[in-house]
Amino acid sequence: MNIVIAGHVDHGKSTIIGRLLADTNSLPDGKLEQVKDMCERNSKPFEYAFLLDALKDERMQGITIDSARVFFKTKKRDYIIIDAPGHIEFLKNMVSGAARAEAALLVIDADEGVQENSKRHGYMLSMLGINQMSVIINKMDLVNYDEKVYNKVVKEYKKFLEGIDLKVNSFIPVSGRYGDNIATLSDKTPWYRGDTVLQILDSFTPEKALTDKPFRMPVQSVFKFTGRGDNRRIIAGTVESGSIKVGDEIVFYPSGKKSHVKTIEGFNTPNNDTVIAGYATGFTLAEQIYVTRGELAFKGNEPKPQASKRLRVSLFWLGRKPLIKRKDYILKLGTAKVTAHLEEVTRVINASDLSSSQKSEIIKRHDVAECVISLNKAIAFDTTDKNPITSRFVLIDEYEIAGGGIIREALPDKLSWVRDSVILRNYKWVKSNLSDWQRAEKYNQKSTLILITGEKDSGRKEVAKKLESDLFRDGKIVYFLGIGSVMYGVDADLKSKGNNKKEEHLRRLAEVAHILLDAGVILIVTAIELTQDDLEIIKTTVNPEKIETVWTGDNITTDIAYDINVPGNLDVEESVAQLKEYLQDKGIIFKPF
Repeated sequence: MNIVIAGHVDHGKSTIIGRLLADTNSLPDGKLEQVKDMCERNSKPFEYAFLLDALKDERMQGITIDSARVFFKTKKRDYIIIDAPGHIEFLKNMVSGAARAEAALLVIDADEGVQENSKRHGYMLSMLGINQMSVIINKMDLVNYDEKVYNKVVKEYKKFLEGIDLKVNSFIPVSGRYGDNIATLSDKTPWYRGDTVLQILDSFTPEKALTDKPFRMPVQSVFKFTGRGDNRRIIAGTVESGSIKVGDEIVFYPSGKKSHVKTIEGFNTPNNDTVIAGYATGFTLAEQIYVTRGELAFKGNEPKPQASKRLRVSLFWLGRKPLIKRKDYILKLGTAKVTAHLEEVTRVINASDLSSSQKSEIIKRHDVAECVISLNKAIAFDTTDKNPITSRFVLIDEYEIAGGGIIREALPDKLSWVRDSVILRNYKWVKSNLSDWQRAEKYNQKSTLILITGEKDSGRKEVAKKLESDLFRDGKIVYFLGIGSVMYGVDADLKSKGNNKKEEHLRRLAEVAHILLDAGVILIVTAIELTQDDLEIIKTTVNPEKIETVWTGDNITTDIAYDINVPGNLDVEESVAQLKEYLQDKGIIFKPF
């Protein structure tokens, strides 16, 4: 079992761990005597904390500056104790240590009482979903084992914990220095008849094994082998929970694409037909599909994750600069890495006293907040109540991890209605025996949607038709499609009902494009003054990597992020020449030498 031990600096965490190691005979032979001898030679009083603080500079400062993993065992089971630093500067390390824990011990100095970090650490342990915790009231020897002091600390900290809805198994009065109530009950605290620290550890319940949870594997990479007739495409990653076996149906979110596991692969390992949580692995698929790094794989017969561009989260901020609105950050969850910004702060909480401010514009260093984060594209995840592993994220500000938190809820965004239909389409899609790569090799081109937009008289159609003619003459499989052709054909039912909702017209256009791109075609579409919102609808329906956006004319009238700007009707020949060169540089069509 993994246990994290946390608390304010100098409240005695390392001493408690040293005592646990000594009292359970878990130290290497001669280690205790070696440390005592070193202290004597340096004219320094022996402390059990020195058993843990292995680095010389840590001993000199008398503090622990990084998370340390310590192993010991009782008659019941083996333990890993994660010693989390207490200094506020090392809060990141405490969080990274606590993230691996199933239960927690939180140490409070009886003499100093409840401190700011005592509350902050308690709040963060609660945020990380650790719901088994015991509070150790240490250094009772400094207050003459006074029950009134113990009761005062218990009353104050229990009131705090009730405010964050965190239940505690027990409050144990101890002296780490003298071993009172660590392994055996002490006669110096006759008023206490609860469990010792070792007994409370053995009473904690192990978490449900990761292998018993639904399968989750963030896609790390896709490897393609071509040498010696090896045509495998291996989807690689680390299994975070659950298990898979050959033959299982695998679905990838947020794309919604599905296939079946054909083989399970490993480097220099025996062939296996199953793989379980905790292992890095790779697998090939029976039906070839295009998936990318950052997607989340799950089994089709198990609960699915969620996908959204808007998240309701609880987060803690540790950055030197405040977290502010209207600034881009990087959010990393699993292998997904997307641009994010703070949309709304619903509540900022001072973790030391639980005071809160509503509708704040910023989140300051060491604050905890409930807020809404918007992403530049949808990612797949679980909410923290379903799977804590795939709900935890970090925020990066200027190349430095500056915060992190958990996802509480997936919120609808403007494109949820499109994304839901695309996920269902991809799941139900009946795949051809021919892959994208086979068609691309046969046609000597990459299927691409070329969106040509601009003002009404900017020459969009003239450029599009000329480009189609030139590419056709060069032997390309190419097709020009004006948006009007879709509106009065595929969208005829909308027009007849007087429904001119632009979003649905664009969605249907994108679905037509998706079919033609799947057939390997270079599709050229024209539309008047597309906006970035319009483009996002199309990108949600069509693989964004297959879209090239062109603006015709010098007058840019919308906010669309186009890929190339051409003269349009000012010079149609030059526009087409620029576009052909651009397509060649992108590897979409062959570039002659």
